[in-house]
Amino acid sequence: MIVRKLRLQRGWSQDQLATLTGLSVRTIQRIEQGQQPGLESLKALAAVFELDVAQLDGSEQQEREMRGSGTMDKNVLQVSMEEQAAMKYVEALKGFYYHAVSYFLVMCGLFVINYLSNPEYIWVWWPALGWGLGLASHGISVYQPFKLFGPEWERRQIEKRLGRKL
Repeated sequence: MIVRKLRLQRGWSQDQLATLTGLSVRTIQRIEQGQQPGLESLKALAAVFELDVAQLDGSEQQEREMRGSGTMDKNVLQVSMEEQAAMKYVEALKGFYYHAVSYFLVMCGLFVINYLSNPEYIWVWWPALGWGLGLASHGISVYQPFKLFGPEWERRQIEKRLGRKL
């Protein structure tokens, strides 16, 4: 998450960061998804972001937590829970947009094929309906217009099970 935050702060794409570091785009994607980078990758990223490897690795943060030191150093990079949630939401939203665009393009292509091959029977409605339901489900999971099983519901169910307030 730290690498993603630093990359987004500078307005770089994953391709640009890969070019600057000499790493592959897939390596950048893996690191941003939480996979532990190797030392050489950390060195390349630290050089591009003009940081120490320890700052980027988060080892200083882990040492402080182990010692019990609660003081925050300005040089320690952190990604707050709100920032993590926002990044995950934007990633899910981007996935939904890609899904919607691919649905639209494929359905347009299928309508053209249907019209050219058999204009008497419009069969393309069936795949459009099936995929459309999947797209609607994806949209509901991203936008969550119905908060049926949200945090409030969870809290009420736990309190009901415990027989007391949390």
